[in-house]
Amino acid sequence: MNKLLFTLPRPAVPVFIRGSRSSAVAVSIESNSKSNNDDDTTTAVASWVKSDLEFPIRRIYCVGRNYRAHAIEMGYNPDREPPFFFQKPADAAVVCNPETTKTATAAAAAKTNVPYPPMTSSLHYEGEFIVAIGKDGLRIPVDDAMDHVYGYSIGCDLTCRDLQSQAKKMGRPWDAAKGFDHSCPMSPIISKEDISLDANSSIQLEVNDEIRQQSTIDKMIYSVPEIISNLSQLFRLRQGDIILTGTPEGVSNLNIGDSVSVTCGGLIPCKFVIGQPE
Repeated sequence: MNKLLFTLPRPAVPVFIRGSRSSAVAVSIESNSKSNNDDDTTTAVASWVKSDLEFPIRRIYCVGRNYRAHAIEMGYNPDREPPFFFQKPADAAVVCNPETTKTATAAAAAKTNVPYPPMTSSLHYEGEFIVAIGKDGLRIPVDDAMDHVYGYSIGCDLTCRDLQSQAKKMGRPWDAAKGFDHSCPMSPIISKEDISLDANSSIQLEVNDEIRQQSTIDKMIYSVPEIISNLSQLFRLRQGDIILTGTPEGVSNLNIGDSVSVTCGGLIPCKFVIGQPE
């Protein structure tokens, strides 16, 4: 029997579950959901504890231009058109574990470090809601799509915008601009049974405590079930796949030393710092 020359580790994301705030590893998250009245905001607090489960990542799929306002800011037609997809390598994922330290100094030191990528001078953030697939499927009907969802996360599609622009002009793939090392920081996953996210759940990205992106997940051009159905026409979705569902408007540059926080509803925030290049 042939032997492998070496084994490759498969990246895995910890799964958090509801737990007691008194636990040593508990994380309390405030979530804000806006009602139809913009001044009426409901605040809820969830407490999450790390479980003994991990979600191994098979593939990372991304949806392009799935928020109308972002399509406009990038200079594209905002009208609904068939969605398009691209991928990042599975090992581009970087798990941003929640801060459980009590002092501001310790919390800052505990933030995940994401090195500034090489060959670029225009690193952009794109905060995104993430769907984790827990059931295989091909050509999945929209009405059945949510049966294939295991849970949710929040993360950032880091992009080398200058490399992407050059690739577009030359008609070349975006791989170097989207699929570089550490290009997918993300929070731990929470199963869909443990969290309730509605259309008014806010997605927000802050840089150095300043809000840069803010929207709600109902502003997506294609909903989660529609994304899953369309993607499954091209690929057989399998357990371990994750899908970044698009970013709202407000994308811009990140610099070394910037502190980033991405939040959505009661999900565990994705927090990281842009570090020195490797």
